[in-house]
Amino acid sequence: MKKRLSRREILKLAGLLPFAYYLPKTLAETDRFYSQNTLGTKNVLLIVFDALSARNISFYGYQRETTPNLTRLLDKASVYHNHYSGSNYTYPGTASLLTGTYPWTNRGFSPHVGIMEDFSEKNIFHTFNQHNRICYTQNPVAQSLIEKFVKDIDLFKRRQDLYLDQDIVTGVLFQNDADLASVAWSQGILQKGDSSTYSLFLSHLYEGYRQGKIEQFAEIFPRGIPNIRDDNFFLLEDAIDWTQIQLNKISQPFMGYFHYLPPHDPYFTRSDFIDEFKNDGFKPIKKPEHLFSTGRSYNELRESRTWYDEFILFADAEFGRLYDSLEKNGLLVNTILVFTSDHGEMFERGIAKHYHETLHQPVIQVPLVIFDPDQRTRQDIYSPTSAIDLLPTLLHLTNQDIPDWCEGRILPPFNSSPSPDQSVFAVEAKKNKKNKIISPGSAMIVKGEHKLTYYFDYKQLKGNEPLIELYDVLDDPEEMNNLYPTETNIANALLDELITKIQTADAPYSN
Repeated sequence: MKKRLSRREILKLAGLLPFAYYLPKTLAETDRFYSQNTLGTKNVLLIVFDALSARNISFYGYQRETTPNLTRLLDKASVYHNHYSGSNYTYPGTASLLTGTYPWTNRGFSPHVGIMEDFSEKNIFHTFNQHNRICYTQNPVAQSLIEKFVKDIDLFKRRQDLYLDQDIVTGVLFQNDADLASVAWSQGILQKGDSSTYSLFLSHLYEGYRQGKIEQFAEIFPRGIPNIRDDNFFLLEDAIDWTQIQLNKISQPFMGYFHYLPPHDPYFTRSDFIDEFKNDGFKPIKKPEHLFSTGRSYNELRESRTWYDEFILFADAEFGRLYDSLEKNGLLVNTILVFTSDHGEMFERGIAKHYHETLHQPVIQVPLVIFDPDQRTRQDIYSPTSAIDLLPTLLHLTNQDIPDWCEGRILPPFNSSPSPDQSVFAVEAKKNKKNKIISPGSAMIVKGEHKLTYYFDYKQLKGNEPLIELYDVLDDPEEMNNLYPTETNIANALLDELITKIQTADAPYSN
């Protein structure tokens, strides 16, 4: 009879997998990387958890205790309470973070169009050329962006290398034709296309291989193994373990970017956290359906939110494990550690997740926490800040020049002369070409306590008239009262500033 592994044995196996499977290859790839001399300046470490909304984080006031580990670590951190992504989707959100520019500048609206070619040298990896640069992401969309910068990355780990089941067609055999190969893989092996494209032999062979790889983790993840589009199964624990191994060996100074997929959907949390918030009495505010509603019911969204919150608990636990490891090994003594996200997630107004047109707070307001080794007390920052501000801030903290193409500013409290009236923007334009004007699109400006969102050129708009929403996000953080019809002076000033920004960015592509 086949012996059944105990839960303890499975957890031990999960922890050993990344080391046992990948360490020999890693060492062979990175001898030069680990033998470089040190320069005596601070390390920089960016940790991104995908699709993590600030609106669902307990230390920002959320009613559920979703982030106990992060909360216990904030005594010597800068905590940003009104921080915004550059967009509501991974590609433009990550592009803003890594280039210090808005999507309408780098034109990184979606992975289908990419970013402007000159940004291959206008990004965080290129500017930190005196650091050892290391990067890993579990997210295929983020990887498609980071591949544009790979010449400036000393150690770039492919996302598939740490998956439980590698897609051997796109990940191994046809790395240079990943878009075409992924279609063939999806249609021929996963049977997601027309039946004429199926390969029954290969699909059955692959299904047997995949089940054998993942069934040992079913007890740990009873809702399902974390995955991407019902394939590409992965463990966050593997990526955290690999990160620890690399950072414990790397020569300093280093600049690391690690982009983990949880709590992105599907919300398959670990067994430790399942039903943690079930029947806890929490009832989100009922909000009217939006113009871009997809018809999701309140009860459906409420259940999805609960699964999402429990997935955040899992991500928070793994971040806490990573932080404790780095602290124990002394790395945080000389490392600026950044915790943030590329965009948020939404469970309201008939809309789920983030792949949509709206720019409401849950999908655009993201966490930002900066741990600076020189900081001795907690700083809470309430003025609006943007993802584009991270690059200039990190350059400033490592005593480097800020390039003139960077649109961000040095964040408080590190900026000796902060501007309280600084405007913050975001844009959603995933249907656009990078060399065409933005149409259709959603654009947002936040200034002080007011936030204006401008929806234009969508087919849902009656008579092609734009939809404009104005909220006082200080007094009305749930965005229930649209002030646009009554606060005309404020609305017109913000709208003029926003449209001017769009027109200026579109000017080179208007002919």
